[in-house]
Amino acid sequence: MMNPSRNGIVTVLLVSLVLSSCHGVAPVSSGNAAPAQNEAAANVNLRIVTDDLGRSISVPVKVTRVVSTAPSVTENIFAVGAGDRLVGVTTFCNYPDEAKSIAKIGDTMTPNMESIVALKPDIVFVSTASQIENFTRTLDENGIAVYVTNPPSLEGVYHNLEQFGIIFNTTKVSTALIDDLRKRERRIGQTLGTPMQRDELPADFHARVGAIKTFVQISKEPLFTIGKGSFLNDIIESAAGLSVTAKVESAFPKLSKEAALAMQPDAIILSDSPDNQEPNEVFKNSPAVKNGRVYKINADLISRPGPRLVDALEQIAKYLHSEKFPD
Repeated sequence: MMNPSRNGIVTVLLVSLVLSSCHGVAPVSSGNAAPAQNEAAANVNLRIVTDDLGRSISVPVKVTRVVSTAPSVTENIFAVGAGDRLVGVTTFCNYPDEAKSIAKIGDTMTPNMESIVALKPDIVFVSTASQIENFTRTLDENGIAVYVTNPPSLEGVYHNLEQFGIIFNTTKVSTALIDDLRKRERRIGQTLGTPMQRDELPADFHARVGAIKTFVQISKEPLFTIGKGSFLNDIIESAAGLSVTAKVESAFPKLSKEAALAMQPDAIILSDSPDNQEPNEVFKNSPAVKNGRVYKINADLISRPGPRLVDALEQIAKYLHSEKFPD
């Protein structure tokens, strides 16, 4: 049986999509919600929030019961001080330790809808658009909101944490958390010369910061990596790396041996799981392997878009540029 870390990685590979990030919390009004939502809002104390798909969702002003269908979502809810509102999580939700004792509703790909409905949640948090159609049909019939979250970058993680703080009325906790994460990211950037905002980088940016050509190996066989839809490209670039697969289509593509052979990375990051302990043999003559620049990062840290991504950023930055982090 696969361990939770490996299962989490496989789940990401199967269901990750590139989603646009949208913002906003607004009072209930006919201009922001469907007629059925407005009718419900007239009868109970609801407000409108906007998820990562740009969907307007009616939720109680005071949210007390929620279900998470992804480990990253569970971590984020605990991180903003609302872990006590979770009444159901997946079998993969193993962090923090308190998540292990919460009722299980199946895994991310095959949650048990009857179990979810029986828990009577105010909101079900979903991490991918692929689940939306089946979820909304059943849960809408039971008056349960579905909120989709899928941040494309570290900035997107901060936005999700901010939104969660608003939804759970724990903005003091979420604001302090985001401030701390930004400070840690800023310290890395100051050391490496990488800006926090990287929308428009100068042409000589990678040369100026000494960016290391980096390959992220999600699994050895088959060879999966990160593509242009992955939030991990942002982490690599923040660590003054240059992801050699950043322009490959999809978020977590399966790569051919021929394509991998041509990449010749100077460093390889392994998602640390039992069956991904060494680089694929196609890299045996790469500069990364010849120079001993193969590094491991806990699979949960780099597969879950949450606060611990900053832990991954710090580790990767020190791996790629150890000379700048003497202690």
